[in-house]
Amino acid sequence: MMWHVLGILAAAYAGLGLTLFALQSSMVYYPEIGREMVATPRQAGLDYEEVRLVTADGVALQGWFVPSAQNRGTVLFLHGNAGNISHRLDSLLMLHRLGYSTLIIDYRGYGNSGGKPSEQGTYQDAEAAWRHLTETRKIPSDTIALFGESLGGAIAAWLAVRHKPAALVIASGFTSVPDLAAKFYPFLPVRWLSRFDYDTRSYLRAVEAPVFIAHSPEDEIIPYQHGRALYDAAKEPKQFLELGGGHNEGFIFVRESWVQALGEFLNGHVGGAAKHDLKRRVN
Repeated sequence: MMWHVLGILAAAYAGLGLTLFALQSSMVYYPEIGREMVATPRQAGLDYEEVRLVTADGVALQGWFVPSAQNRGTVLFLHGNAGNISHRLDSLLMLHRLGYSTLIIDYRGYGNSGGKPSEQGTYQDAEAAWRHLTETRKIPSDTIALFGESLGGAIAAWLAVRHKPAALVIASGFTSVPDLAAKFYPFLPVRWLSRFDYDTRSYLRAVEAPVFIAHSPEDEIIPYQHGRALYDAAKEPKQFLELGGGHNEGFIFVRESWVQALGEFLNGHVGGAAKHDLKRRVN
């Protein structure tokens, strides 16, 4: 009888592990949450350009470029794993008021972008966005900051290793997918089962650009310890800002200090307009 019960429990445990393995993609990506475009930057009072990109593997992506007359620099914004670019108008407004132009894209499978999301695919999506800024728009890399929220933090860190941005900002990021999965499923061998890495901490160790990490102790999805671990992994110069509230409300609770700290960080390490003015004066 005991062996029969143990056999049933073992089978159930194995079945749960196999289910987790099979459904990983749907647990990492949530493009179906808000696939429809709910607004545009113009409805928020911002001029913008529709951007169409094609990745190295032929996937068509949609994005927006929101210019700023202040021309302090440019931010490549890489969003989290749910929703689409139309749900990030607050971030576009914030960056515009700080004097920065912004390129924001939807990953493959999100919004109006084609394809299906995957880890390597999201990296190629970010690479296509970087090429658009540096090659198509001819924007100097030392005036571009990478901004990643949640999942986008891992993608931004990956991109920062391969290029030379002026700065890297990670908001509410995680150290890696296996680390995060271990929090939710401590009773399963998730590090063996995981088909995803998104190893933000490993990427950060190789990033040469200045790094800004923001995280809330009240984040109910990605533990605060992940943000602190990312900060510890980053090289100097680096900065940490403690947010407040949950995963999706952290910026609202500390909006004033968040905007001020982010603006000072970007102005100190990007400041494209100031750099170019100095070059003109020297020449």
